[in-house]
Amino acid sequence: MFISEQDGDDAKLLGVYSSRAKAEERIHQARLLPGFADEPECFVIDDYMLDDDEWPDGFQTEFLSVRVTPPHSSPR
Repeated sequence: MFISEQDGDDAKLLGVYSSRAKAEERIHQARLLPGFADEPECFVIDDYMLDDDEWPDGFQTEFLSVRVTPPHSSPR
């Protein structure tokens, strides 16, 4: 699953757990809470190595450029 805040995803970190079972239990609990209950299938469990850098080369944010033209007002 790819999470993109640019596409409207609102990523939240529930926590970091020592086992998959503990992470799954936390998701089970969170699904009952306001906000999380509205999207019960949106949870992702990722595995990470301790003491391993995730962004060793930094990052670059891509901005969406949108030009908005106001509508023409019609004469009354």
